[in-house]
Amino acid sequence: MQYIIDTGIYLIGGTRTTISLYIVTILFSVPLGITLAVFEANGPKSVKKLLHIYAWLFRGTPLMLQLIFFYYGISIVTNNVIVLSAFQAACLTFVLNYSAYLMEIFRSGIESIEKGQYEASYALNLSRYQTMRRIILPQAIRRVLPPLSNEAINLIKDTALVIVIGMGDLMRAAKEILTRDFTIIPFVVAAIIYLFLTSLIVLGFRKLEKKYVMRS
Repeated sequence: MQYIIDTGIYLIGGTRTTISLYIVTILFSVPLGITLAVFEANGPKSVKKLLHIYAWLFRGTPLMLQLIFFYYGISIVTNNVIVLSAFQAACLTFVLNYSAYLMEIFRSGIESIEKGQYEASYALNLSRYQTMRRIILPQAIRRVLPPLSNEAINLIKDTALVIVIGMGDLMRAAKEILTRDFTIIPFVVAAIIYLFLTSLIVLGFRKLEKKYVMRS
C-alpha cells in the first residue's frame, strides 16, 4: 500500500506539466479557434482558402509528428536561430493543432444559426461585430458544447504524447518507475489520475450544458 501511495505522489509531480500544458492550450486555442471560425464563416474567399489549408494541414497530420517538427525541425530550418524549449514547442504545437479543430467546431456552430437572426439584428441597427458577439456566438457556443467536451477530454489524453520530446509529464513519470521497478502499478495509478482529470472535465461541461439548457 505504501508503494502505491509513494508512486501516486511521484506521478502527481508529473501532472504539473500535464495540467500546465492543458491550461495554456485552452487559454490560447479557444479564443484563437473562435476568431478563426468567424473569419472562416464570414471572411473573404482568400482568407477562407488559407484557413482551409491550415485546418487540412494540422488535422491531417499526426500530433506526434507536429511535436517533433516544432521541437527539432524549427531549430534545423532556422539554423539554430530559433530554438524552442520542450515546453514551448509543446505549447505551440498543441495551440495550433487544437485551434484547427476548434475552428471547425465553432464554424459549424456559427453556420447553424438561422439567417433570419442576422437579418433581425441588422434591422435593429446592430453592426456585424455586435451581431456576432451578442447574438450569434452565444448561441453557436451553446450548440457546440458536446463536441467541445470531447476535444477537452482528448486534450488531456493527448498531452501524453509530449514524452516523444523528452518532457517530464505524467506518462514519463510512470515509465521511469516501470523501468526502475519493472511493475505495472505506475501505469495503473497513472490511468486512475487520467480518469480523475477527465471526470472533472466531464462534470464541468455537464454543468455548463445544464446552465445553458435552463436559459434556453
